[in-house]
Amino acid sequence: MAFPNELAAGREELSPKRKMGRGKIEIKRIENTTNRQVTFCKRRNGLLKKAYELSVLCDAEIALIVFSSRGRLYEYSNNSVKSTIDRYKKATADTSNTGSICEANAQFYQQEAAKLRIQISNMQNSNRNMLGESLSGLNFKELKNMETRLEKGISRIRSKKNELLFAEIEYMQKREVDLHNSNQLLRAKIAENERGQQNMNLMQGGSSYEIIQSQPFDSRSYFQVNALQPTNHYPRQDQMALQLV
Repeated sequence: MAFPNELAAGREELSPKRKMGRGKIEIKRIENTTNRQVTFCKRRNGLLKKAYELSVLCDAEIALIVFSSRGRLYEYSNNSVKSTIDRYKKATADTSNTGSICEANAQFYQQEAAKLRIQISNMQNSNRNMLGESLSGLNFKELKNMETRLEKGISRIRSKKNELLFAEIEYMQKREVDLHNSNQLLRAKIAENERGQQNMNLMQGGSSYEIIQSQPFDSRSYFQVNALQPTNHYPRQDQMALQLV
């Protein structure tokens, strides 16, 4: 049985192990070359990952440049390192020439908007030219290029149209075969029904004839009609006794 003093001593012995953990690393130059290289590789990859995540999550323009102790270059940029550096130079230039950072950003966006307006205008002019409008301002080379583009476009359109047409013809042919088979099946059913109806009629006709033949002969239903005819016109041997039912 353990006594309270022994339990307290045991807790004192275990307490240092519970306090053990990852402590803070002193920020200073690592003297060991191998450890320094390993730490550089790990932290460089982590830094590049963080830069990528920041650019994607926050839509930020980032340019990262790292030189190792051996002079090797490592870089990351979501746009272009050169363009980002140029933008940085414009943003950090003399305030008397370019104004504040906000003004520099506004000027940058204005330039981008102007470029986009020029591109939109060029596309609209190209569309009008493709429709045969505003051709007076084009030279021979531009007209030739436009003609080539139109011919290529017409060729692609015809190819697509023929493809759809052949597919439609193939579908209609299959539909024709299906309808023909359905028609043949219906004709066979109609012929079978007609044969069955004829058999039924023959069976009904035979039964009525048998009923008439089976009736007994009654002389009262017959009478002589030769008395109605004059006797002096025909010889006696040519006269026939006619009976009506």
